[in-house]
Amino acid sequence: MAEDRKCDKQGCTGDCEGCASAKAPESFLEPTNEFNCIKKVVGIVSGKGGVGKSLVSGMLAIEMRRKGYEIGLMDADITGPSIPQMFGVTARAKSAEYGIMPEVTASGIKMMSINLLLKESDAPVVWRGPVISGAVKQFWSDVIWGDIDYLFIDMPPGTGDVPLTVFQSIPLDGIVIVTSPQELVSLIVKKAYHMAEMMHIPVLGLIENMSYVKCPDCGREFRIFGEGKTQTVADELGSPLLGRLPIDPKLAELCDTGEIERLTQDYLASAADQIDEMVKNK
Repeated sequence: MAEDRKCDKQGCTGDCEGCASAKAPESFLEPTNEFNCIKKVVGIVSGKGGVGKSLVSGMLAIEMRRKGYEIGLMDADITGPSIPQMFGVTARAKSAEYGIMPEVTASGIKMMSINLLLKESDAPVVWRGPVISGAVKQFWSDVIWGDIDYLFIDMPPGTGDVPLTVFQSIPLDGIVIVTSPQELVSLIVKKAYHMAEMMHIPVLGLIENMSYVKCPDCGREFRIFGEGKTQTVADELGSPLLGRLPIDPKLAELCDTGEIERLTQDYLASAADQIDEMVKNK
């Protein structure tokens, strides 16, 4: 009955029909640690695995750090964490009185990953979805990130539990979708895009990885996966193509040896500039 549904709003008649307060969607956003001041949050997503999402996450964090920003990098890919290995971080995160302290990379990027909490870095994480989602929430609520200009979140591939948890629990300023040139991947990109659209998360743009190989002798570019369809997909979705990454053996070597911060090529410098401009003007 109407009289049983009255809310605390002044002047409430009990008639919820057409009431904006009654129709307001419930917010699932989680508060971050009380010692944090995180200005902008950007998620790096992909519709499928193996397209270089973690690589792009790390490179964007490095580019923003080089611009002088305070940067955080959250590895939310709980069952397939690779960020610490890429940056050569092997120390274990330490617990403090009010939360968990992130580790810091050579260039000053604050980092949190499940691998920084495990006794052995190669130990498998055999957890069910709700437990994994809970761990990601704790990376937001329990980690003492401090003052951060940009927090980049390396999300697991697909459109399942953890991406949904991040979209609902963390106040994202936007996402970047990572893809590869193959035609099949364009369908997967659209799935990731439409998921973000459903959750009212802005898509800042697309980045195509493994776009080409450059001959070290003549400098000619070879597109071994064919001409990429990412620009066409970006145009269809009305979202910019922020950049293209080549297959670079030197980059792969730096990732394998934990020295990605020594990369001198500015493959994603323009992408970082565009993201910075878009998020600032949001």
